[in-house]
Amino acid sequence: MHLLFAVLSGILFAGGVWLILRRSLVRIVLGLILLSHAANLVIFSSNSTGVVSTPIVRDGAQALQSPHADPLPQALILTAIVISFGLFAFFLVLIKRAHKETGTDEIDTLGEVES
Repeated sequence: MHLLFAVLSGILFAGGVWLILRRSLVRIVLGLILLSHAANLVIFSSNSTGVVSTPIVRDGAQALQSPHADPLPQALILTAIVISFGLFAFFLVLIKRAHKETGTDEIDTLGEVES
């Protein structure tokens, strides 16, 4: 399972970098989304993926049952998803405004805005 996550995150990172190197703002934003998904997958794969118990201390117990799930990667991924959604919405507004001003989403033409 870890090999599958490693290969999939590698493909997502490669696709994200490839899209970021394009000249279109939409492709750059899609590349950033792929990079954020790849980073989330790497964080998720740091957690054990086998059958584990919930990280709750039962009544009368002194410690967690072993093996237990680590809640920290899940909390980090949830935070990263919320932040990436906010950035994606912000980038969409910027792209819409740039397209309205220039008529295109190419990076080379953004510096040629007529005043």
